[in-house]
Amino acid sequence: MNKSEIIAFLNANPVFHLATVEGNKPHVRGMLMFRADENGIVFHTGKNKDLHKQLTENPNVEMSFNNGKFEDLIQARVSGVVELVEDLDFKKEIVQAREFMKPWVEKWGYDFLAVYRMKRGTATVWTMKTNFGPKTFVELFS
Repeated sequence: MNKSEIIAFLNANPVFHLATVEGNKPHVRGMLMFRADENGIVFHTGKNKDLHKQLTENPNVEMSFNNGKFEDLIQARVSGVVELVEDLDFKKEIVQAREFMKPWVEKWGYDFLAVYRMKRGTATVWTMKTNFGPKTFVELFS
């Protein structure tokens, strides 16, 4: 897959697993991506969460996306560095698109929302057909 195909794959499969490190202990959790485009991969969490603390201390992450089709499994792993995005209009766009977040914003305001963007990332794609082949890496964002 090339860069644009990988970005399209991520958007078609927005549920992913995010790996972080706290101290020397790895942590992985399921996440829902907001979007991927030429500007990076965007996701969010709450500032009261362990995830926000981990990303503040160490912004190096790996994301694993897959198409959920065991018989024709495709997995895209993206490694890179994330940054906190403090843009109120962008936070409002995210909340507008995600109805489930509105009660949280009504209760705590927009300040609780931690939006992250991976702006530097490299992807590798794995399939059953390429299982034992050499890995290839595609720079998505620089």
